[in-house]
Amino acid sequence: MSGVLAFHIAITGRVQGVGFRPFVSRLAHEFALAGWVRNHSGQVEIWVEGAGEALTAFTSALLDRAPPLAQPEYPTVSPVTPCGYGTFTIERSDTGNNTNTHIPPDYFVCDDCLAEMQNPAERRYRYPFINCTQCGPRYTLIDHLPYDRPNTAMASFGLCPACQAEYSNPLDRRYHAQPLACSCCGPSLSFCRPGYSDLLGNETALTACLAGLSKGLIVAVKGVGGYHLLCDATHPDPVLRLRERKRRPDKPFAVLVPWRGEDGLALVNQLADLCATEKHQLCSPLRPIVLVKKRHNSILTDAIAPGLDEVGLMLPYSPLHHLLANGYGIPLVATSANLSGEPVLTDNDEVGTRLGHVADAFLHHNRPIRRPADDSVFRRIAGKTRPVRMGRGLAPIERKLPFQLQQPLLAVGADLKNTVALGFRDRVVVSPHIGDLGSLRSLQVFEQLIADFQRLYDVIPQAIVCDAHPGYHSSHWAKRQGLPIMPVFHHHAHASALAGEHALAGQLLVFTWDGTGYGEDGTIWGGEALLGSPGGWHRAGSLRPFYLPGGDKASREPWRCALSVCWELGIDWPEGPEDVGLLQQVWERRINSPATSSVGRLFDAAATLIGIAHNASYEGHAAMRLEAIGVSGAEAIALPVAQNAAGVFVSDWGPLLPFLMDTRVSPSERSSVFHASLATTLANQAKLICKTHGISQVGLTGGVFQNRLLTEQAQSALEKLGFDVYLHDAIPSGDGGLSFGQIIEAGYKMRPD
Repeated sequence: MSGVLAFHIAITGRVQGVGFRPFVSRLAHEFALAGWVRNHSGQVEIWVEGAGEALTAFTSALLDRAPPLAQPEYPTVSPVTPCGYGTFTIERSDTGNNTNTHIPPDYFVCDDCLAEMQNPAERRYRYPFINCTQCGPRYTLIDHLPYDRPNTAMASFGLCPACQAEYSNPLDRRYHAQPLACSCCGPSLSFCRPGYSDLLGNETALTACLAGLSKGLIVAVKGVGGYHLLCDATHPDPVLRLRERKRRPDKPFAVLVPWRGEDGLALVNQLADLCATEKHQLCSPLRPIVLVKKRHNSILTDAIAPGLDEVGLMLPYSPLHHLLANGYGIPLVATSANLSGEPVLTDNDEVGTRLGHVADAFLHHNRPIRRPADDSVFRRIAGKTRPVRMGRGLAPIERKLPFQLQQPLLAVGADLKNTVALGFRDRVVVSPHIGDLGSLRSLQVFEQLIADFQRLYDVIPQAIVCDAHPGYHSSHWAKRQGLPIMPVFHHHAHASALAGEHALAGQLLVFTWDGTGYGEDGTIWGGEALLGSPGGWHRAGSLRPFYLPGGDKASREPWRCALSVCWELGIDWPEGPEDVGLLQQVWERRINSPATSSVGRLFDAAATLIGIAHNASYEGHAAMRLEAIGVSGAEAIALPVAQNAAGVFVSDWGPLLPFLMDTRVSPSERSSVFHASLATTLANQAKLICKTHGISQVGLTGGVFQNRLLTEQAQSALEKLGFDVYLHDAIPSGDGGLSFGQIIEAGYKMRPD
């Protein structure tokens, strides 16, 4: 063993479920090194021995040539005494503590597998579940760690001899690919249509599905993280039937577009006007839905996104979606198969029971989905595509905390657009989008994900962080768990999410504008400027409050918001509904009419006064239609601002109302002026507050800042005043990012002084 050296190497980060052990094995063979590699307690552990120069080159290559899906952290390398190994092997994973684990999301089908699937000479030609170590499902099929086939939803699929040979060959790209399968030994498709015989087998089922779509059928198709409802996106009849059956009269549908051309975007470019950032995001490994400006002369039916100037497009991401999209040849609606607000459905029997009145037929497969993962959604705002919803391909999201937690924490988020987060040591893991917690199924998935996270990461929380709203389902659930509860105010969590994402130090001013959130004074906030830092926010700015007749009904019936602001000023709304005398009496007596400073509800009022949305069939409906008709560059109406008795700068929206009701001005111009006025008001508040406190950092967070027209004008106005402006890049600005912010806020409050 003269001249032989040995290293023991430990690597943390995202190194499980990404082909890292096979990569290490191939690297060791390349450098003629012996030893072993294994998963151990959430990290990859390597024993390698050989010539000194080869060991040095090997160690450098671990990071320099890591698989594209891996995110390894810098390795710990310790010299050890050689043991005289003759070969290099992948050893059985060691089951131990998993707190170093990094659970990978589900990945799109890689170029190698896609080319193989399209080659008639290959044995996996047109196989809908083709994958290798560099692609395929992960998060949705892992039962527990370590990430080995027996610990996944593939455990019941035994490998055929050909697949076993690939799985065992260190030089094969499928070496230790845990979801490995082929048509002989892996999952398969079935096509079921009520009243007809079931059709089994991949090609038979695919052919029947495509034929059904061409006849105008609505087909529920099981994908990676759940079912989609598919129908032809170019003809109004199936789309309108889908809307009627799903009771979704207005909310836009996502569209699956076939991959065409060298860059995949040939057909996409015929449907929408895209910038380079949007094109890059569409083709990225995430394969998300991207909201883009639709072309007026495209082949898509207007029923896809009524009243809006954008459409959500996505390219195929799984082998099955490639086969369906390319086989059909034109765009398909691909909306989540669920009931309104609930998590996407994943179970073959359940989707038939719960959506039998919606879908005409079902394309099932027999690979179980362990937990749902809806599609991620992005929108370009201020030059970057930013997440609106975290889901398949993106989540679970892991972030480093700027501190060490004294104890593990579970954050249960908000009731709308719910996500949960698990914080431990200096890490936080945020779940994919769950949905709205107003139904039994949503609560069941919410509880399942919490249990899964605790098991997968081997972390038991010692306290629960929840929203301070006393009526939230998530807060009620938290209080039933028998653990210490840490309530966090809604907008404090929003502000801390932004500060935590960018690791901002020192004092800053954060505008937290959204629809509703329980405030420190017991009213509904939503137009606040918070001054301070995580763990120490106080209200420095707000908008003139008004009262919402009917409470929560106002979010579904924007005309109530319009009436309220008019009553607040004592002015008449000529176009308003009749016979509202009783409602006005209730409002005057403040019966079920809570006070609010919500910018979201102010948007609802403006949209109604302009005449484009008297009712809302989905959250943000009125505001989205209002943005769609507006343009930048309008002249703002100056809104007065004054400090109240508590020292809070309060801006008065009153001067906007006569203009919003002026029918001599086009709806587009009225919308444009409204957006410009709010952006200018925000900048004026920032100038007043920051001048007093010497602040240079300003942040924008909350669901309202998913509005591109407002956000870009606000950012521009702030930057002209010399502020450093921060927006969310990786975490949604809406309630999907709230659980992350709850961990940040609670963590700072727990720190010793």
